[in-house]
Amino acid sequence: MRTLLTSLFFVFSFVTVNLQASSIINMTIDGDYAGNYVEINSQLEAQRFYVIFEANIGRSIASFKDRWGDDYNRNGYTEIQSLVFCNPWYVNHVLNLDPELAALCPLSMTLLQEGNQTRIMMLRPSAIKPGSPAQKLLLELEADLLKALTAAGAEFDNQNNKKREPE
Repeated sequence: MRTLLTSLFFVFSFVTVNLQASSIINMTIDGDYAGNYVEINSQLEAQRFYVIFEANIGRSIASFKDRWGDDYNRNGYTEIQSLVFCNPWYVNHVLNLDPELAALCPLSMTLLQEGNQTRIMMLRPSAIKPGSPAQKLLLELEADLLKALTAAGAEFDNQNNKKREPE
C-alpha cells in the first residue's frame, strides 16, 4: 500500500492541470453583420485600435464552391471576414520589452456570421508568450480589446471563457 501511495504521489507531482482560460477569445454579438461590424470597428477605434486591412475570407473561398462541393462552408456562415488592426502605442511598448513579440503585430480577429449572430474570435495576446517581460502589458492590451468588444455588445460564448454577467 505504501509503495502504491508513493507511486501515485510521484506520478501526480509531475501532472499539472491547465486552469487558464482558452488561448482563443470567443465572443458573440446578436444582430446583423453590417451593424455589428460597424459597432466593432467603432469600439476598436475608441480604444485606439485602427483597422488597417479587411480580408473578406468568405468572398475568397466562395470561388472554390464548385470545386469543393459538399466540403464548402459546411457551417453555413454568411459572412467570414478578418480584421487586421494595430495600436502604435502598444506596438512600441511591447517591442521595447520583448522584440520577439513583433509576431503579434498587427493583431487580427475573425468575424463569422451565422443566422442573427456574429462570432468574434482572436488569439489571446497574453497566451502567446506567458513568460515574456511584456506579459503585464499584454494583459493590459487584452483588457482593452475585451473592453472594446464588450462595449460593442459582445459576450463570451464558450466554456473556456467566463460569461459576462448581466449589468
